[in-house]
Amino acid sequence: MPWMESSSYTPPPLFANGHLQTLYPYFFRKIKDVDYTRTRLSTHDHDFIDVDLSSIGSDRVLIISHGLEGSTDSQYIRGMARLFNQQGYDVLAWNMRSCSGEINRSKRFYHAGVTDDLDLMINHAIGLGYKNISLMGFSLGGNLTALYLGQKGKSVASEITNAVVFSVPCELGHSAEKISQTRYRFYLEGFLVSMRQKIIEKSKQIDLGVDYSGIEKIKSFREFDNRFTAPLHGFKDAQDYYDTNSCRRWLESVEVPLLIVNAKDDPFLTKECFPVREARRNKNLFLETPKSGGHVGFVTFDSDRHYWSEKRAQDFLSETN
Repeated sequence: MPWMESSSYTPPPLFANGHLQTLYPYFFRKIKDVDYTRTRLSTHDHDFIDVDLSSIGSDRVLIISHGLEGSTDSQYIRGMARLFNQQGYDVLAWNMRSCSGEINRSKRFYHAGVTDDLDLMINHAIGLGYKNISLMGFSLGGNLTALYLGQKGKSVASEITNAVVFSVPCELGHSAEKISQTRYRFYLEGFLVSMRQKIIEKSKQIDLGVDYSGIEKIKSFREFDNRFTAPLHGFKDAQDYYDTNSCRRWLESVEVPLLIVNAKDDPFLTKECFPVREARRNKNLFLETPKSGGHVGFVTFDSDRHYWSEKRAQDFLSETN
């Protein structure tokens, strides 16, 4: 499909700034009217994943994958869950390993390409009897979702009808380099604080086979991924991890309607994260690039308390079902 450079999103007055769009929802948005029922699933490697289902008794379900160091309690997840419950969907939001408030058991954590864990969520939903499954992902979870669909290609489960992803670092290495720049250190350190702590906490429980001495001195994603993400998940180094798991090279193989929404002022994304060529080559791929929106922002102040991203997702999934 053509690249949709124009967009229906218009930021509120004073909000046409990528940083403000990124930070405002994180600090000020609070959504409480979503009820989850938690289930703990066992994985093939004797680990666990905590899954939260917000059910209204529907026969269709939206599976949502959160971003780096997020969880099912992230406000962008709860916002989507609230709207889609109102629109007749059950919502299955899952916590990636170590993101549910409890450190997981195995040496591995999670990363931008854990398609086996997403596949477990999809098979769980099918096992619950859902015949109509939509996928959604944010940031790291958006890359994961798009990667999964590209790798599955024509073999994707027939129950999966469509997908929407937001603020996707389609080229992981470029995104990692950008956020590690000095001017974005505020964001970087926010992630690294909890990532470092998880390594330390798990190392006290089991032998990870990696040395975490000096971990507090790590000042870039590439350094963290070289020391921890790559060896703990079977990659040669950070570059191998980025090259293997960046979704962009898989987008031409996507066989269900997929909408990617990446704002032009997203402080985490570089030009390589906007797959214009791939969108023009694949009739199933829709790329929308609003001028503003920040990273997982798209703030609106409507009386219904829904953000533009939530309504955009609703429209796309309705149109392509």
